[in-house]
Formats: sequence, C-alpha cells, structure tokens
Amino acid sequence: MMAAVEERNGIREFAFEKADFKNVQQMLFKKAGINLSDAKEAMVYSRLARRIRALNLKSFSEYLGVVNQSEAELEQFINALTTNLTSFFREPHHFTALAEYLRQHSNVTNIWCAASSTGEEPYSIAMVVAEAFGSFKTPVKIIASDIDSKVLSKAKAGIYPFASISKIPAHRQKQFFHKGKGANEGKVKVVDELRNMVQFKKLNLTDKTWDVKGPIDIIFCRNVMIYFDKPTQLNVLQKMVGMLKPTGLYMAGHSENFNMYTNLVRPVGKTIYRPAD
Repeated sequence: MMAAVEERNGIREFAFEKADFKNVQQMLFKKAGINLSDAKEAMVYSRLARRIRALNLKSFSEYLGVVNQSEAELEQFINALTTNLTSFFREPHHFTALAEYLRQHSNVTNIWCAASSTGEEPYSIAMVVAEAFGSFKTPVKIIASDIDSKVLSKAKAGIYPFASISKIPAHRQKQFFHKGKGANEGKVKVVDELRNMVQFKKLNLTDKTWDVKGPIDIIFCRNVMIYFDKPTQLNVLQKMVGMLKPTGLYMAGHSENFNMYTNLVRPVGKTIYRPAD
C-alpha cells in the first residue's frame, strides 16, 4: 500500500534511471525481439516494480541480473511487458474473408493464429470454421501461439466475462458458449467442442525455428509486427510467407502495412495479403 501511495505522489519505491530503462529495452529486444518505445517508461516501471517487490529485491539492476540467470523469471519478465489487447471478431473483415476462403477452397487443412493472446482470436477463427463445415469435427487444424505463458493459460481455460461476447450474435452465443451460474455468474465458457478445435502452444516469433509445420492456408499475425524493428519484421514475414500455400492468405493488423514488400506479398484486401506470384 505504501508503494502505491509513493507512486501516486511521484516518489518511486525503487530508483529507476534512464540507464535502467535502456537495459530493459535491450534485454526485451535480445530475448523476445520486441522494440519497446521510449514512451513506455512509466509502464515498464509499474509492471517490473511488482516483480522486484515479489522477489524481495532492491533495484532494477539486481532484478535484470536475476532475469539473465533464470528462465522462469525471464518468462515473467516477458509476460509483464507484452501487450495483450484483443477481443472476439476484432477487425471483422478478416473473419468475413476467412468464411469466403473456406467456401472457395475445399482443401483447407491448416490455420495459424500467431499471436493468440487470451484466446478470443483463435476461438473466433474456430467459430467461423465450425460454421463453414456445419460441425465441430473438421479437417482444419487451428494452431494458436503466443510468447506469453500467462495469456496462453487463460486462453486454454476459455473463460471470459459475459461483456466480452455481448456483441456476438445471439445464435453464436448459444452455440459456442455456456453461461456461468452461481459463483460463475457474469462469466461464459467456450464449449469444449470449440476449445478442442484449437491447439495452443508457446512460441517466440523471433526464434530461429518454429514448432509449426506448413504448408499453411491462412496465417493471422495481427498487430504483432509493430513491436519488431524493420529487419525482424522482414525476417518473420519471409518465414511466414514461405510457409503459406501459393493461394494462402496472410492477415495483418490494422496498423501494419507490407505493401512495400512486393517481392514477398501482394495485397488482396484490407490488410490481407497473398504470396507474391
């Protein structure tokens, strides 16, 4: 409580110099390939101060030493600093395009959601796939990956506040979710049949190799590349495009533009790309 009061009064519990912030930026880039904006300094202090407190450490330099030595704390470090803004059917034109693609292609077998966060995106994909086949039993394998182990645990559980599905049509709510009762009132749970359609796994997009096998029909990699520098973006895009079928689709985020990479992709819709001819 005292720490919270101190922060509100502008006095920080732990010393946090520019050099500390630069060290955090460098470590996050080295370990996860993520470029942390200078504007995130206050966020970094707030989130990592919790870890310093939890470990009974005295400084940021001491904490970063622990991160360097401990795989478990490295995971906590990455979890604390990654952003997980998501919702069901976010950027809905991508799901319209997915439904249309499934209508036009009878041999779809692999869809990869490359930044699944707490699961809303891959479950939205699974709903569209289930509707296209009229069944939960489909030939389509849906892989959902994320670097953050905490959000993956939430995604696997498939439990959300009811407000998160309020904009989903009633027929989908009824088919794909159970409403909580008693202690779980106000929550919903994804039905087991839909959860079983999605395979979640931890994956760092900046790793040299990925535990995902191609060829892939559709890749959703939305609002992730913005956290990488240009060389990392290009490297990840090259690898992903190399895994796509020639007729496959790459779904990018609303703030991402790859039109300059004409040797790799060509736009076929709003933030939708296909491998270059």
